[in-house]
Amino acid sequence: MEKLAINGGEPVRKEKIFYGKQWVSEADVEAVAEVLRGDYVTCGPYVSALERKLEEYTGAKHAVAVANGTAALHCACIAAGVGPGDEVITTPMTFAASANCALYCGAMPVFADINPETYNIDPKSIREHITDKTKAVVAVDFTGQAVELDEIRAICDEHNLVLIEDAAHSIGTEYKGKKVGSIADMTTFSFHPVKTITAGEGGAILTNDDELYKKLVLAHAHGITHDESLMVEAPHEGPWYYEEISLGYNYRLTDFQSALLMSQMNRLDEFKARRQAIVKAYNEAFADVEGIFIQKEIEESDTCRHLYIIQLELEKLNCTRREFFDALSAENVQCQIHYVPVYWFPYYQQLGFKKGLCPNAEKMYEGIMSIPLYPRMTDSDVADVIHAVKKVAEYYRK
Repeated sequence: MEKLAINGGEPVRKEKIFYGKQWVSEADVEAVAEVLRGDYVTCGPYVSALERKLEEYTGAKHAVAVANGTAALHCACIAAGVGPGDEVITTPMTFAASANCALYCGAMPVFADINPETYNIDPKSIREHITDKTKAVVAVDFTGQAVELDEIRAICDEHNLVLIEDAAHSIGTEYKGKKVGSIADMTTFSFHPVKTITAGEGGAILTNDDELYKKLVLAHAHGITHDESLMVEAPHEGPWYYEEISLGYNYRLTDFQSALLMSQMNRLDEFKARRQAIVKAYNEAFADVEGIFIQKEIEESDTCRHLYIIQLELEKLNCTRREFFDALSAENVQCQIHYVPVYWFPYYQQLGFKKGLCPNAEKMYEGIMSIPLYPRMTDSDVADVIHAVKKVAEYYRK
């Protein structure tokens, strides 16, 4: 059989391909340049224009653009009234920000287990972890697939909890025909470069609730308002006057980032279609590969996939994950792992969390690997990734 590159054979491809990559067009560059040539680079009209565009795309009533996805989660927790003594339920299979946002507010994250087939938070586990301290649920659309929103919504309504959908992976995804962003009490987006669309960094919070919106606006901009209806000392002496009426943060997005994101949004449907085509090719290629399990999707989710994760059934492959990872790297297919369970980190261990809390998540973590997925991949790129994964799997099954 073909030798692995790490054993002296030729790699599948000459140029390294990474698990994710932004696609910035000349139109995107020109959109940013236009702002830089103008009067405002921040606190100008482009931020508001972006917010309106996000509202139009998602169907949500309100959007607040912020500096990044972590800021979006923090603001959402502030608006939800999360504070000391509260608990916020989330998944351990996520970036740390989904849990850290509770800590920022003096609350404690509580980790519910995942569905081992979809990798999303399990509604049954959410219910099992509710206490009289629970204030909110941060449900993460892992890899871009929508969580089971109807069931989680029902649980939240039953227990008077705020539902925050962490949609850092899932802009463009629809749940039962409705765009993610218009369904939960609040939905947070991230626009990091490896996400579906990018502002360089950037994030947003979407909501249909007028009162939550007012709190989000204050939270992301120092708690300061120019709105006389909210001021204590009104009427005031002149148009320069403003008041800080709550504690807030400088989580504002710039105008040139907003311009980049608006330009990127013009291709969001194109990006989604290409991602779905690549996912389809991968699913078909790996469906019958012994030793590889592919993520299942619920019927309700029309998914714009941010990550494509294969799960290695290591007992069938006779190798470690590191060996498989290094072998793919030697084939010039550079993968990544998403994610280490949050409560495994030393900081969380210092808070008293222990391994063993979420058995499904921990078992999943042992074998997962994110392979390349981004819209600028050519059909040849996709074929190379498939070839490399099959080649390495065959080598270790021998």
